[in-house]
Amino acid sequence: MTTETITAESAGTWILGDLPVRRVGFGAMQLTGSAAFHLGIPSDRERSLAVLRRAVELGVDHIDTAAFYFSALRSANELINRALAPYADDLVIATKVGPYREWSGEWGTSARPEDLRAHVEENLRQLGRDHLDLVYLRRMRQESIAEHFGALAELREAGLIRHLGLSNIAPAHLTEALEIAPVVSVQNRYGLGFHTPVTDELLPLCGERGIAFVPFYAIAGEAGPEGAGTAHEEQVRAVADAHGASPTQVRIAWTLQQGPHVLAIPGTGDPAHLAENVAAGALRLTDAELALLDDARTG
Repeated sequence: MTTETITAESAGTWILGDLPVRRVGFGAMQLTGSAAFHLGIPSDRERSLAVLRRAVELGVDHIDTAAFYFSALRSANELINRALAPYADDLVIATKVGPYREWSGEWGTSARPEDLRAHVEENLRQLGRDHLDLVYLRRMRQESIAEHFGALAELREAGLIRHLGLSNIAPAHLTEALEIAPVVSVQNRYGLGFHTPVTDELLPLCGERGIAFVPFYAIAGEAGPEGAGTAHEEQVRAVADAHGASPTQVRIAWTLQQGPHVLAIPGTGDPAHLAENVAAGALRLTDAELALLDDARTG
């Protein structure tokens, strides 16, 4: 399929609270290197800046990032600030708080509720903003999220955050959070190459409640932060060949067709891959193709 002239508009839109976004967005994790965090080779700075600017030119208006997205030489938030500030009024930047990394790259102690304001302010400083459009609480193994989510709800009331989301949760955590404040989005690991019963339950539950579901590692699958996955490659390639598309585009298209509330945030540091990812929003799989991929996923 042709990629150069297809924009993010082809994927349709969803409204995060009161913020309309196109259903193909951009994940900033791979801006900093060939793999997430310190796992790969740091990226070329100018190329990463060019990718961000080109994403906006292609109609992307939803960028997912975090202060802990950095490699030995690059910070995703700093790159976003440098490339896109002053920000367009319709650009939605989502970030997440909870996990913490030392500047050495090592994971540190996760935030306590009283630490979350500092996490939010770190993102504000790095992005050069006076408020954050959407902040996810990334659950770090705690059974109850009430204290942590309550702390973010207070920051929302103070005007530092516009909307709240949840990441790495089960349905019970969503119920718990909704008793405290509105939730506009849920972000769990999900895709053709990776799923769990908990997330399979969450996806339709979010749809019923008008909450966006934004899977991470949807392309990477079982490889996670290491890069693109290869699970079900035979079936994925068969569908890709039928459309003159790439396996990555099929994975994105499959993700989007799981429901109108499902958003895709594929990430890349390569301009050619960026255009390919955005163009996947125009790919429509047939019922037979979806059944083939679903059978491979659950078989």
